[in-house]
Amino acid sequence: MHPIRAARTAQHHAVRAITTRGLAHPITLTLLAAAATAAARAWDAGHRVTDTHPALQPRREAPPHMRNFRASHRG
Repeated sequence: MHPIRAARTAQHHAVRAITTRGLAHPITLTLLAAAATAAARAWDAGHRVTDTHPALQPRREAPPHMRNFRASHRG
């Protein structure tokens, strides 16, 4: 599996475990350790932190609105 995909998947599982079981549960702690390991492997493979966390990526601007010439054409 691609390192970024593995890190995101591990992070997702850890967050779900925190939500359902709580932060101190042994399964949660194991999943958090797995997420940290996967993120470290992605970092070692040359990926940036923002590749693992899409929320940290800069937002893209929407493309400019294209005018509909047919709607304004009267014939």
